[in-house]
Amino acid sequence: MIDLLDTYWLYFLIGQYPNGPLGGLVLTLLLGGAALLLAFPVGVVLGIARLSPWRAVRWPVSALVFVVRGTPLLMVVFWAYFFLPTVTGHKTSQFATMLAALVIFDGAYIAEIVRAGIQSIPKGQLECARSLGLSYPAALRRVILPQAFRNMLPSLVNQFISTIKETSLGYIIGLNEVSFIASQINSLVLTHPTEIYLILGLTYFTLCFGLSRLAYRLERRLGRKPDPLPA
Repeated sequence: MIDLLDTYWLYFLIGQYPNGPLGGLVLTLLLGGAALLLAFPVGVVLGIARLSPWRAVRWPVSALVFVVRGTPLLMVVFWAYFFLPTVTGHKTSQFATMLAALVIFDGAYIAEIVRAGIQSIPKGQLECARSLGLSYPAALRRVILPQAFRNMLPSLVNQFISTIKETSLGYIIGLNEVSFIASQINSLVLTHPTEIYLILGLTYFTLCFGLSRLAYRLERRLGRKPDPLPA
């Protein structure tokens, strides 16, 4: 295993870059981070729409969220892979295809995180904001969402963990993420599949376990009650 790491660690980390396309672990992290960053505003809009007082807004968005959440990510990847070239008129890169699929998929899940975060705020907060003359959108933006975001943080970290694992599905469309690179290394070496995929598993475990501990610490810190004021 040490010999494999010594020989292929750079290829495992960044793929063929700078003499070829970026890949490996760095591409996995970039894809996961970009997907969550782009999916967050989508999820916020959908989450707010899920709680809209207007049925014409709430029902179609709720149906969309339920459909996406009830569909395997693999199917969303295939839809993006065949649909995007039809819309753009030219073949879309594997990175753009996988990013679009993750934004759609994660956006639906983040919408539920946002909805739950908003509903965790006492209704009196919104009523007080409205009584002070704030419109519904302004009350959400200035009063409700800043408080709800604090409650969402642990769930958003957990969603990032899921996104990191979901990037491995880029393998099926030839994306050079870390699991694809591990398969390439296995094809070059041929005699050490156990060690190669053990390294891959440990890589995913290290990333996901570290992020899960971060989510746990955030949850404990946010759940801690402030110290009472001295009498």
